[in-house]
Amino acid sequence: MLKVLRRGAPACEVHVLDAGWRPPPDTVWIDLCQPTREEELAVESALGVDLPTLEEMKALEPSSRLYQEGGATFMTATLLAKSTELMPIGTPVTFVLGKGVLVTIRYHTLRAFELFGEHAPQSAASPVATFLGLLDAIAERLSEILGEAGAQVELGSKAIFERPQSGNFRPLMTQLAHAQSVTSLTRTSLVSLARLLSFAMLAGEIAGDPECRTHLESLQRDVQSLTEQASYQSSHVSFLLDAALGLINIEQNGIIKFFSVVAVVFLPPTLVASIYGMNFDHMPELHWPFGYPFAVVMMVLSAVLPILWFKRRGWL
Repeated sequence: MLKVLRRGAPACEVHVLDAGWRPPPDTVWIDLCQPTREEELAVESALGVDLPTLEEMKALEPSSRLYQEGGATFMTATLLAKSTELMPIGTPVTFVLGKGVLVTIRYHTLRAFELFGEHAPQSAASPVATFLGLLDAIAERLSEILGEAGAQVELGSKAIFERPQSGNFRPLMTQLAHAQSVTSLTRTSLVSLARLLSFAMLAGEIAGDPECRTHLESLQRDVQSLTEQASYQSSHVSFLLDAALGLINIEQNGIIKFFSVVAVVFLPPTLVASIYGMNFDHMPELHWPFGYPFAVVMMVLSAVLPILWFKRRGWL
């Protein structure tokens, strides 16, 4: 999909490719979301730039993700996608700043981009202003995601230390695992975004503008603060996961302890019953009138004495 934001427009508009497509003269942002090869070639031809492929966007080398070429600055960051789904992912997003326009290339739907495109601020009157506004939206969205994950963590913490009576920790472990995954990927996105912000300082459109540099420095501080929050939250989730596993082990040990005590309590009476269940001819108690009560009393005593011993030792 190819979306275009024009100067002064309140929102992006979807463009359908036709022969010889060219962006409107007042275009400030071209957003390529899951673009087809035809859309990529059309933008490359219209702007005279070579857009990076998905494989190049996924490259880990800084020289492949952050570079300047042909009068444009290419910056790629890994951002969090599908944060509300069971399996969140990190997806590469490329920003191309130059040729009098901002171009973004992404292969997943990102809420920050969608919200910014639907309600573009009046300040987005130039490619640089649009770029900075989009970075603000991304940082704000990552902050919201951290807050939502933090709320899940707090609920998980309360549930763990209240010791659910059902003893079913599976939903709780799933919730904490999802929060840990989201927090970890959010931190990865923030680190990647921090590198992009540092490189953006070198962009020709920004390097000579003190106001833009001040804006980027403010964004860097925000990203640094969010990174520290994500690190703390990740360590807190790890602690809660360890605590949940510890409680599961305690409950399992309690179950094993119960069956062990039951086995020890019933073992002596079973031994007595086994002895007097043998039909040997020379067993004095077989013909004794009090033989049966005697055996019963012995079985009861052999069961009660271990219980008393366990209580005295503090094992029960």
